Amino acid sequence: MEKIFSVSQTAQKVGMTAETLRHYDRIGLVKPYKIDEWTGYRYYSLREIVKLNTVKALRIMDLTLDEIKNILQFDNFTEIIDVLKQAESKADNKIAELNHAKQKIENARKFYESKLDGGSEHVGEYIRTLPQRVILLSEDLQEPTMDNLWDYHRHFYAQLDPDIAADFAFEDLAGIYEENGQARLFTVCTRYTETDGLLTLPEGKYLCVDSTEDNRHINADKLIYTAKKEYRKTPKFVIHLVVLTGILQWNYQTQVYIG
Repeated sequence: MEKIFSVSQTAQKVGMTAETLRHYDRIGLVKPYKIDEWTGYRYYSLREIVKLNTVKALRIMDLTLDEIKNILQFDNFTEIIDVLKQAESKADNKIAELNHAKQKIENARKFYESKLDGGSEHVGEYIRTLPQRVILLSEDLQEPTMDNLWDYHRHFYAQLDPDIAADFAFEDLAGIYEENGQARLFTVCTRYTETDGLLTLPEGKYLCVDSTEDNRHINADKLIYTAKKEYRKTPKFVIHLVVLTGILQWNYQTQVYIG
């Protein structure tokens, strides 16, 4: 005898409300296994529970109820496979977006925690020893804005040839690269293959200073002056690394290479 479950039992098993199950019955999406003719109570079998879990997964992928209804009615394996592949792709994109959003929130939390712990910005110029960094320059963005900084990785993936986009991954780091009077927004690569717009920043010591949007150009000139006078170096480029100071606020760490 087939094992059956009441509406409340089924709702608990699939993580839905009883009203949701009744609604799915009314629109013909997932009908109960049987309805008691005397009490009107709905009962569901394991077959319907599998369907309801499938509906739940597809809803998470932002498919409409009409789209899901069509999918459940497919009896062609090729059509089913194609739809499930599309759902998998949507799931991957959604996971990537959630991970990216989580990283942004985590960075903001760590910033505020550092303030509670008494962390403070450097005062004046200082030196950092940094590893080699491979950066990808934007083709058209010159500086961060509220519009492009929140989801800047999407911008960089979009400018890549689709055939090589999967070969790239980026740190949650952005900045401005300046050379010969030209400025470009960049991101730091953790995985890459050869393409236009890639630059390698050398390993070594960088003279740095904390900057704001208002004074970063003045600070860059001061760093270049110090590099020439005290270190006998003439920097070929300037980096303004974005430093988060709030969810929608940022400053910069201005850097010049001194070897």
